Amino acid sequence: MDLRHLRYFVAVAEEENIGRAAARLHISQPPLTRQIQQLEEELGVTLFIRTPRGMALTQAGELFLEEARNIRALVEQATERTQRAGQGKLGRLDVGIFGSAILDAIPKLLLAFRNRYPDVKVVLHTLTKAEQIEALRQRRITVGFNRMLAPLDDIGVCQVSTEGLLVAIQADDPLARQPVIRFAELQHHPMIVFPTGARPSFIDKVIGLCGTAGFQPSISQEVGDAVTGVALVASGFGVCLVPESATTLQFPGVVYRALADTPPNFFVDLSCIYRKDDQSPLLGAFLETVEDFKKTCPAPLRV
Repeated sequence: MDLRHLRYFVAVAEEENIGRAAARLHISQPPLTRQIQQLEEELGVTLFIRTPRGMALTQAGELFLEEARNIRALVEQATERTQRAGQGKLGRLDVGIFGSAILDAIPKLLLAFRNRYPDVKVVLHTLTKAEQIEALRQRRITVGFNRMLAPLDDIGVCQVSTEGLLVAIQADDPLARQPVIRFAELQHHPMIVFPTGARPSFIDKVIGLCGTAGFQPSISQEVGDAVTGVALVASGFGVCLVPESATTLQFPGVVYRALADTPPNFFVDLSCIYRKDDQSPLLGAFLETVEDFKKTCPAPLRV
């Protein structure tokens, strides 16, 4: 028995007539009759009663019609799901996340992807930069998000957005009274930097920017992420340079101020990372979404 037998049987059962079923199937009557006879012989039951008016189903035939329709529906569903998976419209996308971008760009991007491909299940994994790279190589995640990734032969990088930097500072600090603070004025304040872990990282970016501005930062704390950094600002441990996305963190007693007289590269990129040898349609669909999302991202803050 094959799917052709089921298709022929359903046509005859629904038309109740060999001639009409043959016309519907675009074949002649004799081959269709033989196919029905072969099906009955294989099953060992009579499916139709031949009448002067056509073909009537037996009780066994009525049961088989229900099962045949179910089987054909399952095959059609499997075909459609397979095609959708091949187009990147179905499956599971495992995403590595870390850092302040989870406060803004990443959720917006993932929402855009989910709206475009609602049948893809998106699963998030909180991983450091080094953990993301290892998870990509082990095929435990499909994509990751991070900043300042050193070039790697097997890891592709697609820039998602560029953010300007601001300073998180205690609201009662005299500098906080200024709407815009000169970058060089931060040299007199202890500085909280993040994230700990693999280098280069945003810590190196901050140290480099301070060096370009002519001073060496007095680092009071190295912490794991922007949330901890801003929390320590609220507790009086110092100031903290953060990407624009981190300004969604509203801690009592903390304000964010733009900085003037900054170096030309006073911004930081967010990138999507993936395995270069991953040819899956799902990754292709996600990277297409990234490219479209980039067009909607605002320009980084400039003072």
